[in-house]
Amino acid sequence: MARPVELPRPLRDAIVAWSLACRPNEACGIVSADRVLDEGGEASEFRGLTNAAASPYRFVIDPAEQLRLMLELDDAGQVVWAIVHSHVRSPAEPSPTDVELAFYPDALHLICSLTDPDDPVVRAWRIRDGIATEVPLEVGEYRGPEAEARWSRDGVAASPEARRGESEAE
Repeated sequence: MARPVELPRPLRDAIVAWSLACRPNEACGIVSADRVLDEGGEASEFRGLTNAAASPYRFVIDPAEQLRLMLELDDAGQVVWAIVHSHVRSPAEPSPTDVELAFYPDALHLICSLTDPDDPVVRAWRIRDGIATEVPLEVGEYRGPEAEARWSRDGVAASPEARRGESEAE
């Protein structure tokens, strides 16, 4: 069995909140770190991104947002630690499409299942060479400002607090 991976609680909570906010469609996003997991990287920031497919059955990270984020990460010396998406009506397990389209073998895949929206489940997977292997996920406690979560709406990043304020105003 693989060694457990720690995900800071604020990032797990942000992934769940973003997944719920994106319903009825699948949510998607990226967790970044200073290094990939295999090199000792620890998750430090979650960015919720736009699902360009706008579908409850699949996700496609908006290409312009993805490019912008990848450039930001590169400039900041950060890497993709995990690819995040939700499953609206199915378990937090990679679908055949998820496995087929897994292009970042060094990144984890975090899947948030919303089959019970009152009790979402987040699970971690390694997807390499067409094989998905579950990685035990432990939710860690808050470690300070290095554990951030930001939302992206039309390519503009904001804190979760600002995003909540937007939804209250709508």
